[in-house]
Amino acid sequence: MAGVWQCMLIVVVLIVVCLWGSVGAVGGAKSRPRPQRRPHKKTKVEPADLTPPAQNIDIKQMTGTWYLLNTASKCSYLMNHGTKVEPTVMTLTFSPESDETLLVSTKTRHNHQCWEILQMYNLKQTPGKLTLKGARPELNIEIVIGETDYSSYAIMYYQKGGKITMKLYGGTVDNLSEPMLTKFEQLAEKQGMGLAFLFPFPTYSHCGDVDQHHTINDSQDLFPNLNTQGNSSKGECPTPLKDLGS
Repeated sequence: MAGVWQCMLIVVVLIVVCLWGSVGAVGGAKSRPRPQRRPHKKTKVEPADLTPPAQNIDIKQMTGTWYLLNTASKCSYLMNHGTKVEPTVMTLTFSPESDETLLVSTKTRHNHQCWEILQMYNLKQTPGKLTLKGARPELNIEIVIGETDYSSYAIMYYQKGGKITMKLYGGTVDNLSEPMLTKFEQLAEKQGMGLAFLFPFPTYSHCGDVDQHHTINDSQDLFPNLNTQGNSSKGECPTPLKDLGS
């Protein structure tokens, strides 16, 4: 009889020990949590980064006069006033002081008055990429020459703060071929901008000479209320013209 009770006591002790171990594991005080694998962080890719410049692009062949023919953008100003854009012409020349700086003159109208905006684009190490510096680095506008034949057309991308604007320039005021216009539309579609975000510009009545009283030299905030082709005083659109903007 004593042997039976001894066996029963051993069984009870084993049960208590097992239960005690289970409670400790559930409580978590003595158990180690299983290490969890961190989710893979995707690298953020900006729109213009997806658009490599034309191969072996020679920026020196880009100098001269270019007429703005079409723009693809989601800027609110263009969405509301896209039918009132004015003819815009851009002239590119190299700075006599540095071959790393491109001088840009843009002429357009505002309230029937011609204005000229003078700016400087800084060439980057990658051919076909430029930067228009802002007051702070986050206000810089990154520019990519996507495609060009140096004479009849040039497709350029302007990126600022994650927003992108595309522009189609022509070497003359003559309308480009239908295949080229279709190609521009297709490239804009890849950036998420369909036909509703395309804004053709007039190809007539471009400004000629502009007097010094209507010339803005790299205007950051000189004329915050002058606002025509797609810029806003809040700088929401990634265009190289901060106030009159094309």
